[in-house]
Order: sequence, then structure tokens, then C-alpha cells
Amino acid sequence: MPLLLKSTTFRAFRNRNYALFFTGQSISRMGMWMQRTAVIWVVYSMTHSSFMLGLTLFAEQFPSFLFSALGGIVSDRYDRYKLILLTQSLSMVQAVILTVVTYTGHDSVWVLLVLSAVLGTINAFDVPARQPLVHEMVNEPEDLPNALSLNSSLTNLAKMVGPALAGIVLSEWGAGTCFLVNTVSFIAIIVCLSLMKLPPQPPRPQKQKVGKELRDGFRYLCKTPEIGLPLLMLTLVSLLVLPYSTLLPVFAKVIFEGDATTYGYIMGFIGLGAISGAFFLASLREGSRLKRILAVNTVILGVSLVLFSRIDNLSVVLFFAVLIGFGAMAQTTVCNILVQTKSKPEMRGRAMSYQAMAAFGMMPLGGLLVGTLSEHIGAPASLLIQGITALLIVLCFYRFLWGRGR
Repeated sequence: MPLLLKSTTFRAFRNRNYALFFTGQSISRMGMWMQRTAVIWVVYSMTHSSFMLGLTLFAEQFPSFLFSALGGIVSDRYDRYKLILLTQSLSMVQAVILTVVTYTGHDSVWVLLVLSAVLGTINAFDVPARQPLVHEMVNEPEDLPNALSLNSSLTNLAKMVGPALAGIVLSEWGAGTCFLVNTVSFIAIIVCLSLMKLPPQPPRPQKQKVGKELRDGFRYLCKTPEIGLPLLMLTLVSLLVLPYSTLLPVFAKVIFEGDATTYGYIMGFIGLGAISGAFFLASLREGSRLKRILAVNTVILGVSLVLFSRIDNLSVVLFFAVLIGFGAMAQTTVCNILVQTKSKPEMRGRAMSYQAMAAFGMMPLGGLLVGTLSEHIGAPASLLIQGITALLIVLCFYRFLWGRGR
């Protein structure tokens, strides 16, 4: 067995299906982050408006809030593998359309917003299916937390490399090339999914009315505080803190007087911190106090945002960008691990859909809030408030975060 697979950090790679999935997703997610970075930069370059940045985030992610619960029901009812193949194919079609309208000169702000909303709707059905499918890729139960942490490292590696590449490509060849690269990157995940050999699917529970299944899922979260409280904390952080990314183009272009490359560097260093945190979580042993790690990382996030907002030297700010990424990474990763390891199999899809609502549903609302606030008090002051809010949230959840258990 290769030395890499003997490592505690990468033990999930001994599962062939998971290794294929990780490989395909790594390429596809980098392309997706290149697209997201390019869309945000193009919108800001056209409008020079913080509010429009928030509206762009809202357009892509708010559909997840609207449809994720339905996506969770679909995930629990139908074959998740086939569902992911469908959503990835539809995402590729969206990228093709975005590429075409850009190269033909029809990339107005409203066209970009509509296509972002289309992608957000597709993701509402993709995320609740993709995350629980990891259970079917991993043969050994003890490898599951590691696989979930590596999933986060995958996302954060893409978040580090994608925006940095996008900054270079935007400067040299324009947004259309970023969108074209994303289109091609979907080939990797579709091919890797096709090569996977998953075990036979277990019988699905008897279908009930959608409304009843939604109510059952919500009641399940209320009766299971080990899942419900992390989701509540994630909801608040996603609404009030994590939309800090909405303001980063303002810092790059106005505060630091830079260009798309500057924005790419900031996003890249945040991604570097996030992937460092993800590998840290992946290397943890069974029984580690995840809730306490979440508390410490949220404090790191809050303090780093405060300091980022007060410094106007780009070289120094990039150091705090790494810490921001490290602290922010734990919000969704720890919640993801707790939800997936503590949920009943028949409720896992719905539990993941509520996590998607908490993460992707609240962030666009927060993006609008932060964008509007920034129009009145400026980006630095808005970021300062977000950092202080993160510290207050830790205080509110102190008993849960420092209590007994994972």
C-alpha cells in the first residue's frame, strides 16, 4: 500500500470510489471557483457597487434556501448517484451558456444574475445528494470523518487555487476564458462518476407527502440538539459573518488600489488558510472535541476579521487572510461532520438539506445586508462589525461548545 494511504490524514483514499470522487471534484471545483470569482469581478467592474456584489451572492445562493429542503426530500427518495450525474451535467450546461453569452458580448449584469440563480437552483438539489453519497463511497465506517474532512479540503483547495488562477486569467484573457475553463472542468467529475462502482442501493422509505416529510425533518432537528444547535450556529454565522467575502472586491480595488490579480491573491490566501484548516481536521483522531475546535476557530475568524478591517498594508493583510480562511473553514466542516455522523440514515438527506439552507441560504441574505451596510458606513467598518459579531456568537453558544461530548 502506498505510503500516502497509510497516513492518517489521507486514509479515506484507500476507498477506490472515494478516490475517484475526490479527483473529479478537485478539478471541477477549481473551475467553479474560477467562474464565481470572474462573475463577481465582472459585476463589480460594471457597477462599482457593494450592493450589487451582495445581490450577485444573493442570486446564486438564495435558491438553495428556497429549494434545499425539497432537494433533501429528493435525495432521500431517489438514487443519489444518478441525481448527482444529472446535477453535474446541468451545471455544465449552465457554464456553457455563460461562456457563450460572454464571448458574444451579451454578458449584462442581469444576464449574469439570472444564470447565477440557475446555478443556485441546481446546487439546491446537488448538495443534499452529494454529501450523503460519501457514506456509500467509504467501505470502513472509521474512514467517514476523514472522508468528510477531506471533502472540505477539496473545496478549500479549489477556493485557494481557483480564485488565484482566475485573477491571472481575468487579467490576461478575460472572464470568458474563466467560464470556458469551468465548462471543460465538468468533464473530469462526470468521467470519474462514471468509473465508480457503488454497492446496491438500499430500499428507499415509503414516499409520503412533501409537507409531512419537511415537518418530520424539522422536528427531528429540534429533538436532536447535537445536530440542531450546530445548524443554528451555522445559520447565524452564515448570515452575519461569512458574507465578509462580499466586501473583498472593494478592498482589492479601492482600499489596496489593485486589480483582478489583487482580488485573486486575497481569495487565494484565504483558500490557503482554509485548506490548512481542512487538513488539520482530517488529521484529527477519533474522539477529538469537534465542538471546542469550532469554538476556537470561530474566535480566530472574528479576531482576524477585526484586524483585517483595520490594516491597509496588503502584505500584512494577506497573513490575516490566511487566518480568516482557517477560522471560516470549521464553520461548515465541523457542522457537516456532526450532522452526517449523528443523523439517522433515513433522515440524512433532509438533515443535509437544512445544512445547505443554513450555509447557502443565509449567506445571500447576509450578502445583501453587508452590501447595503457597506454603502452607508464603508467596507472596513462593515468588516469590523462582522468580526465582533463572530465573537458574540461564540459567547452565546458557550455552554454547547464547551460542554461534554464531541
